[in-house]
Amino acid sequence: MAQHLALGAQGEELAAGFLQAAGMEIVARNWRCRFGELDIIGRDGEITAFVEVKTRTGLTCGRPEEAVTYRKQRRIRELAARWLREQDGPWLRVRFDVVSVLLLPGRTPEIRHLEAVF
Repeated sequence: MAQHLALGAQGEELAAGFLQAAGMEIVARNWRCRFGELDIIGRDGEITAFVEVKTRTGLTCGRPEEAVTYRKQRRIRELAARWLREQDGPWLRVRFDVVSVLLLPGRTPEIRHLEAVF
């Protein structure tokens, strides 16, 4: 379990750096409430982006982004609505992104930012 958490933290760190290098302002990381967690909340121009990060060390179970199921998407939307209600708005534009991080042994991390995918 500790190794799984460390892998997730490594992926989130890589994803945050990737997004910042692309010009996104990171507003919050690992925002939690009793219903769950949002990995990254960013501001991309006038858009508030809720970013789910998925990290894998192989392709046995498919690409990392394939783990963002409909059920997971629904939960992220619910959590985003809670976060938005707690903040001072206005929040005119919102989108939901996924960052896929693939860490294959001996290779450079493969990071893919999928914008507005759900």
